[in-house]
Amino acid sequence: MIEPQQGVLLISDPFLLDLNFSRTVILICEHNEEGTIGFVINRKYEIPISQLIPELKNISIPLFYGGPVQMDVLHFLHQHPDKIPGGIEIANGIYWGGDFEILVNLIIKQLIDTNSIRLFIGYSGWSSGQLNEEINEKSWLCLESSQALIFQKKQDDIWKEALKQMGKKYEYLINSPLDPQLN
Repeated sequence: MIEPQQGVLLISDPFLLDLNFSRTVILICEHNEEGTIGFVINRKYEIPISQLIPELKNISIPLFYGGPVQMDVLHFLHQHPDKIPGGIEIANGIYWGGDFEILVNLIIKQLIDTNSIRLFIGYSGWSSGQLNEEINEKSWLCLESSQALIFQKKQDDIWKEALKQMGKKYEYLINSPLDPQLN
């Protein structure tokens, strides 16, 4: 069984009632004795990035809902440690943060593929021990992360694809109704 740690994906149980996390996949970026930080990788945010960063007004790049904590802060994931200094490698070839000004300039000048970055507003957070309790309650499954899942173009397919990667034992969950009482 995979334990929660930096670089692991959390896949929500199909019956998780918290609307912030219903059918989500979260990349854990930090996990220690103080708590856990991660980003929902499969839910676009309802406003365009240009409302937050006017310099990107003519650029088509999605903004993702990272989670309900600190909804006034932007974070990003990328695959360009050679071009964006200051990032932290959280999994093989996946970096969190770095020099945001350089990122914006690279996007404007079209020097990086926008499919290789993810911008998030807010983050998902758990206090010390809270995530482990939720995993024990079967609210989350853990899966090794991959660049293919994290940077997948069709974010609506990420939750289903993550469950498929868990193996046949979990594939039946893909077609589960949101409310099991509706069966």
